Amino acid sequence: MTMRIGIEAQRIFRPNKHGMEIVILEIIKQIQQIDIENEYFIYVRKDKDVCLKSTRNFTIREIEGQSFAWWEQISLPKAAKKDKCQILHCTSNTAPLFTNIPIILTLHDIIYLEKTYFAIASGKGSFYQRYGNLYRKFIVPRIINKCKKIVTVSYSEKKIIENHFKHNNLNLEVIYNAVDKRFEHKENVGELLKQLNIVKPFVLFHGNTDPKKNTETVIKAISLFKQKYFFDIEFVITDLKIEYLQKLAKEINSTEILTQINPIGYISTKKMPLLYSSCKLFLYPSLRESFGLPILEAMSCGAPVITSNTYCMPEIAGGAAFLTNPKDPEQLANAIAEILKNNSLRNELIEKGNKNILRFSWEKAAIETLRIYNNILANYLNNA
Repeated sequence: MTMRIGIEAQRIFRPNKHGMEIVILEIIKQIQQIDIENEYFIYVRKDKDVCLKSTRNFTIREIEGQSFAWWEQISLPKAAKKDKCQILHCTSNTAPLFTNIPIILTLHDIIYLEKTYFAIASGKGSFYQRYGNLYRKFIVPRIINKCKKIVTVSYSEKKIIENHFKHNNLNLEVIYNAVDKRFEHKENVGELLKQLNIVKPFVLFHGNTDPKKNTETVIKAISLFKQKYFFDIEFVITDLKIEYLQKLAKEINSTEILTQINPIGYISTKKMPLLYSSCKLFLYPSLRESFGLPILEAMSCGAPVITSNTYCMPEIAGGAAFLTNPKDPEQLANAIAEILKNNSLRNELIEKGNKNILRFSWEKAAIETLRIYNNILANYLNNA
């Protein structure tokens, strides 16, 4: 029997994609190749990067909404009802509170519910990040018991969710993320490096104003590294404006390190493999993640990785990364130096990384997602 399945993918058409948009885009692409039987409705907000096309059984439905919340709470359930969806998969932590359609929720994390320094009350992060956290903090506790299935992305996060909602009867399952095949290909990076004015060997770090990404500690580590070690190397930081970096450097009385930092702005997922494959190492000392997709992206391109020794990072790194305390800038500075001067260690991390990525596959993630769809629909039809 043909099913009618709705998938929320509100932000996948935005040009500057981040983790959650990349995850659902890759899973949808795989399902398009695997499932030619069921009928799908992919709900998106109109934007510039039309990265997904309708096919015979996949309809891309652009729906309007005055805000993120309006789009999800009003426009989405209305469109799904009109399309007679039998299930609705909401992919970005939240879902409509008022709908009779059975919901599957991908709950990537519950960071916004935790009493940590990057919580809403701290006032840290951008306005958009704080608004998003407030919205999720309101919606998630109210939607969690209404979901027929909850999917999360690591066993570390599964345990955290179970502990937080220990009085709730959650139907919770883990489906790992993966990494796109394009990250396995090495290409000529000379033209891109020239465009970005990268002229020296470099260490790569994805900057972010979200406090959990730990940019402040990375800046402190760079300052300590430059004081203690003498390598002819620069630090390339993506997705951050120079003004923000100047502010952080001034706070630690180390503005001179700005000459060693190259802030190159947002880099598209199409160009990112070129950066990973040409960097000396990749830094990912995050304070809190539910999966940490860039760990696998860097490993797929042959970059050694430094990441945190906490939360999901050791699980996803699988023994193939150099683990450090993310709150200790000196330990991070020493780790950078150790990998740069020790070719044997660097090669060992690269080799282990190549093996580690074999554990993850978007095809496998799509197959497991389809299994959940089938199980939910079977139960729904049996009880109808």
